[in-house]
Amino acid sequence: MEQRNYLEGDFVSQRRVLVIGVGNMLMRDEGVGPRIAEEIRTRFTFPDDVEVIDAGTMGLGMMHLFRGVEYMLITDAIDGTGYVPGTVVRISPEDFAANQVVHSLHDIRLVDVLNAASLIDAQPKMTECIGVQIADIAPEEFDVGLTPEVERAVPRAVAAALTLLEEQGIEATEVPGADDEFLGIVRAARAEMRERREHA
Repeated sequence: MEQRNYLEGDFVSQRRVLVIGVGNMLMRDEGVGPRIAEEIRTRFTFPDDVEVIDAGTMGLGMMHLFRGVEYMLITDAIDGTGYVPGTVVRISPEDFAANQVVHSLHDIRLVDVLNAASLIDAQPKMTECIGVQIADIAPEEFDVGLTPEVERAVPRAVAAALTLLEEQGIEATEVPGADDEFLGIVRAARAEMRERREHA
């Protein structure tokens, strides 16, 4: 697999669609964004113009990922929503930034990254976000692994992300031989979301 330096300023995405998992895998539920992206990347295949990556907590370094992208989907941890832990939310970048978990003292809000990207003509034409309400973070020490509530939300968050991609005309194909309980939950959640959309 080709290795890319996403932090280099001259990087221009060759992908029309970018799915980005944002978060810190070493700080408990803050790692849910990258976990969702990893499940999508390893369990599904997409057309060549779709790329799924773990962007970590790069902050302004993320801007160079956006240039040339038409549709971007971000998965991340959120807090302060009033929802129970593990709730999966489709949210605008502006609302997402207001509820986004701070990943480190050096991070800035997502909306600030997008605004900065617009100044260098790198802002995606359309951005949507999938957020998962956290139960716990580990701000003072490393603690790998999600809480049970957030762990149970991962397949539903994957389904929500695939549903948004489907709305953009992007079909995901399951990787052969990957059938398990996780995918069963994803399929059921996607079917439920389709039915709800059809009756809306």
